[in-house]
Amino acid sequence: MYIARILYPVKVLGPGLRIGIWFDGCKHKCKGCSNPELWEFQERYRTSSNVVINLIEKIAENNIVDGFTLTGGDPLEQPEALRVLLPKLKKINADILMYTGYEYKTVVDKYSDIFQNITVLIDGKYIEERNNNCILRGSDNQNIYILNDDYKEKYKHYLNTAKNQIQNFTSNDGIISVGIHRPDYNRTLKNLIKEKGLEGTE
Repeated sequence: MYIARILYPVKVLGPGLRIGIWFDGCKHKCKGCSNPELWEFQERYRTSSNVVINLIEKIAENNIVDGFTLTGGDPLEQPEALRVLLPKLKKINADILMYTGYEYKTVVDKYSDIFQNITVLIDGKYIEERNNNCILRGSDNQNIYILNDDYKEKYKHYLNTAKNQIQNFTSNDGIISVGIHRPDYNRTLKNLIKEKGLEGTE
């Protein structure tokens, strides 16, 4: 499987303190994507399910895990990886939110077994021109499906009270900015880098 990053605690992509899992690989290549570096499958992100599961279990041993958020890339580019990981994640916490650029109605039959293990699905390609800061969604064409009835009230409350925020993590590759970004995010970031005199640095 190809997993680009695992971050904890993610507080801006679903309720509570979550483990965020970024899958590598995406065919959609949406204009204005916040993670274009994860479009192509890269060998440096290739790993085994055991490594991923062991790391997640180690995080869960000593920390509160209120759920998982799966994004990327697009997790549905790796259905077999999902079939291995999801049952393991559910043993830790069944609140699993997943993003995909595919429309739910077009893939529900093909991936029905996967969706049985998902609590919330956010579907649809990102359309930069329709980014209007709607909660949990990059653009307003995307849909939120609560697939597990046990979590309907929890997510209704969250969707009615939460606001989009940005959370930054420090990694060996620099700063990873997590959350639903405004459409001018990339331009603003480039201008800030230029102002700080960091242009052209790695």
